[in-house]
Amino acid sequence: MGKATILSVDDDPQVLAAIARDLRGQYGDRYRVVPASSGADALAVLSRLALRGQPVALIAADQRMPKMTGIDLLDRARTLVPGTKMVLLTAYADTDVAIQAINDIGLDYYLLKPWDPPAERLFPVLDGLLDDWEHENPEHATDVRVVGHRWSERSHEIKTFLARNHVPYRWHDVETDEEGARLAGLAGAGVADLPLVLVPEGDVLRGPSTLQVAEALGLRTRAEQPLYDVCIVGAGPAGLAAAVYAASEGLRTVIVEREAPGGQAAQSAAIENYLGFPKGLSGFDLTQRASAQVARFGAEVVLAQDVVAYERRDPVHAVVFEGGGEIEARAVIVATGVSYRRLEAEGVDGLTGRGIYYGANASDAAQCQGDEVLVVGAANSAGQAALNLARFAKRVTMAVRGPSLEASMSQYLIERINAEPAIELRFGTEVAAAYGDDHLEAVALADRATGATERVPTTWLFVFIGASPRTDWLGEDVVRDEHGFVATGQDLAALDASHRWPLARAAFGLETSVPGLFAAGDVRRDSMKRVASAVGEGAMAIYQVHRYLATT
Repeated sequence: MGKATILSVDDDPQVLAAIARDLRGQYGDRYRVVPASSGADALAVLSRLALRGQPVALIAADQRMPKMTGIDLLDRARTLVPGTKMVLLTAYADTDVAIQAINDIGLDYYLLKPWDPPAERLFPVLDGLLDDWEHENPEHATDVRVVGHRWSERSHEIKTFLARNHVPYRWHDVETDEEGARLAGLAGAGVADLPLVLVPEGDVLRGPSTLQVAEALGLRTRAEQPLYDVCIVGAGPAGLAAAVYAASEGLRTVIVEREAPGGQAAQSAAIENYLGFPKGLSGFDLTQRASAQVARFGAEVVLAQDVVAYERRDPVHAVVFEGGGEIEARAVIVATGVSYRRLEAEGVDGLTGRGIYYGANASDAAQCQGDEVLVVGAANSAGQAALNLARFAKRVTMAVRGPSLEASMSQYLIERINAEPAIELRFGTEVAAAYGDDHLEAVALADRATGATERVPTTWLFVFIGASPRTDWLGEDVVRDEHGFVATGQDLAALDASHRWPLARAAFGLETSVPGLFAAGDVRRDSMKRVASAVGEGAMAIYQVHRYLATT
């Protein structure tokens, strides 16, 4: 395909030359930078690129141009190059118009002129937008290929792992894609070998684990130091925030994550109530920004490692990996979050990963083009997923156990769901059974009041119910409640019947029953279960780690 295009548009020749120069200097190795001196010229360029099938990653247009404003240009460009990131360059006096364009035409960002110095005021914004575009258009940004079939649980796991770790890839289905069948034939691969993961350099990976994929791609899967000041288990919002504050304050910091940075938040198509982002932001965007901060301050991130045990080795702590390996640290923060509770219904377990999925990535929606989709759950995560899926699906049915959404979902989401004609709400409803041979074909929905069931055809079922922490690896010395959530601070007195706290001082607010072992975010008992609160707890945990380390 060649390089994707960045199009800059301004009627002032000096300004146009300056922004083209800055863009080429920063992105010329990855993108082709094309200048245009008017809206009409820009539309002509976009038409030619569209006819050639050449991708356009980003358009940066001046607002105040004669004959055609920047907003008018970007609005017309949407039909020529859908999915292109759009940035408006504007004066302070046009700020209100730019904000309105966020809602009216889906403007991604506006920047006030001048943007000097570009390293501070231009490039950070464009970096994020271009990263998003590459994630949404992996066929234009990668040589990694995955060969499998649509209803393979393992194929879905590998694709999800790559997407959530921001590794663009090309997907080839052996049943519907001639290239997929050809590649499988060249590799001599049978059904048991799928999925295949093909990387530019290296052997063909046959049915690999996520750890094998991570190692083949050069992702960090081993810690570099024998001892750290703090080890953070889990790279969701709480873990990432803890890592940023720890590393920025000089602590030797490592995060261990078994799947991908971001946790459940990374799968959200839109987080609209996070402070400082009036348009909202995707979970991918939040995770990308946070991960960049973690790297900037020098914290290590160890991926694709599942922590299966915790050991107290005074004066240090250790976390032990599945299959061998461990990390020692002077303090440990548990930030493993929660998983969606398993759906208890006949036939569900056998079809999990083959039409039934727990949670949904923003990228999953495009696979549901024109299909009937079922979403189970009534929390914000279910609402955001339903809205995202409704962009592509023929119809999205939300099965809600309760009589309404008000008790569990934010009002702004309820209003958007009620206004979306492609979403149908079924209250007092639960899944009674799932049917299908090699993949999901239908489900039985039961009316909780009458017990009556209805068989509903669908090939997609996304589950967003409850919150289940995985904390058994912590061992018996760590106090947890009856659901497995970790007790901290004042909660210890109520739950620790055997009074295991060993020190004269009281436990810090986020400290567990083991001194030096902390918990933050959704895994902690009575946490708020919101991204903002998890970030706050992650930061607060580091303050308390400092206090702990000062006493040891």
